[in-house]
Amino acid sequence: MNSLTNQFQGGQDMSLNSQAAQSREMAEVQSQIFLAKQFPRNEYQAEIKILNACKRKSLAETALYQYPRGSMTVTGPSIRLAETIAQYWGNINFGIKELEQKNGESTVVAYAWDMETNTRQEKVFQVKHERYAKGKMTKLTDPRDIYELAANNGARRLRACILGVIPGDIIDNAVAQCNQTLQSSYEEPLKDRVVSVLRYFQKEYGINQEMVEAKLGHSMESFTEQDYITLKSINQSLKDGMAKREDFFKIIQSKEAPKTSLEAQFKEGEKDVANQG
Repeated sequence: MNSLTNQFQGGQDMSLNSQAAQSREMAEVQSQIFLAKQFPRNEYQAEIKILNACKRKSLAETALYQYPRGSMTVTGPSIRLAETIAQYWGNINFGIKELEQKNGESTVVAYAWDMETNTRQEKVFQVKHERYAKGKMTKLTDPRDIYELAANNGARRLRACILGVIPGDIIDNAVAQCNQTLQSSYEEPLKDRVVSVLRYFQKEYGINQEMVEAKLGHSMESFTEQDYITLKSINQSLKDGMAKREDFFKIIQSKEAPKTSLEAQFKEGEKDVANQG
């Protein structure tokens, strides 16, 4: 009898806690809507703040992604840029929430809600508590691992939700400014930057020089600023989980780099500087 009583009381406590949490959340939403109506955004000033943010090199380098779709390549703002735009646009509530966990998977929602216009986008999805790595599937039990997995899977959905509630011309102008920033903000010579990004691709993703040259259609010596921006966009896609390396590159076993490659030129330049010293 005591056991049944305890179970009943426990169920009541859980129900009361759930109702209290829902009441607090509802009060917070109502407060945000009230403040948004009292202090509406100044769209002109908001756009200026967004464009000024896009003039920062650190943001511009992570602002764009590329994703192959059939015979086309889709480009657009990354989750980093989408979040920045939402913050400066103002009066937008956005995020990722786990709704429940059961049977080894989480039900998660990504959402963006313009509190001023009452425009809302949300996407509900399931995430299995498992990760594929090194040729095998591993079950996840650590709460932090599960949280990070849900967050990574939610990033793409959150990006789509944010972009769904912000005017398209604001997004387009931000992307254009990021491109302009990338083209004008580098002091390091292009060939050194290309060598650096190729070293990073090789180390992080196993993407070698031959694979990059095949993707871009010409040798390293012919790479342009636009090619460099393309590589940075591809890197952002891989980091955000928008695509896998096989989506961009045909896997080619590395050959010995020719002596005329920029890698060889870079090494020769290092030797010259050392000799001069």
